[in-house]
Amino acid sequence: MERAVSAHLEGEVSEPSEIVLAVAVAEGPQISEESLSVTVDRVPVVVDEIAAETGGRLHVCRLPPGALVVHYTATAVGQAEPEPISTLERISYLRPSRYCDSDTLRPVAIAEFSGLEGKDLLDGVSSWVGHQLAYVSGSSRPIDGAVDTFLARAGVCRDFAHLVVALLRARNVPARLAAVYAPGLSPMDFHAVAEAHLDGAWNVIDATALAPRSSMLRIATGRDAADTAFMTTLEGAASLTEIEVVAVAVDGLPTDDMTHLVHLR
Repeated sequence: MERAVSAHLEGEVSEPSEIVLAVAVAEGPQISEESLSVTVDRVPVVVDEIAAETGGRLHVCRLPPGALVVHYTATAVGQAEPEPISTLERISYLRPSRYCDSDTLRPVAIAEFSGLEGKDLLDGVSSWVGHQLAYVSGSSRPIDGAVDTFLARAGVCRDFAHLVVALLRARNVPARLAAVYAPGLSPMDFHAVAEAHLDGAWNVIDATALAPRSSMLRIATGRDAADTAFMTTLEGAASLTEIEVVAVAVDGLPTDDMTHLVHLR
């Protein structure tokens, strides 16, 4: 499967700043074409690439004040190889985290999914979250976690993913969040999905069902959105004014049978 993706960000840097970008396709599939440019007032900025978890690639930039423009494009073919889970990863992805408060949601997980195990549990959590939540753009705050989403009964993709992850961890299934490019997503944007470890592999769970899972491309992976933000300001002050994301399956979108286990490619 060949996929063409791009991300265009514009913003304003009001004082000398250091930012981290997570917009590049993670290592795994064959990347045949790729480019990343970062400019401030049309002057190129030096970008340092840092290896991150699960093949992710972070790009660190020190920026002077001015008009910021980030443009990334890539064409990717094929898929990543399945990865084993280490003991440390298993511990990390079973613990509560900043946006996935699984300890608080444990009574809910036990009450709603008692008796379910393995794939039945993954399917049950995905279906339950998809039916319980309404997808409403702008309905959640950047600081909202899984409990906030559970109470509000509405959110966007990251909120759906956080609730799935928290409920699975509460049932002792290692779970994490992945930021992806998602061909077929509407409205098009960066997308977030959950991954659960079962039968020796990480399986994609997208309770929004807004895009076929098998066409998605991994960008970043972590405990929750705190680890996978597409732009983080470490120092200084930088704000975004425009975001445009494009993700296309060149040979056409595949169908997505929600009863099948799918791995990110």
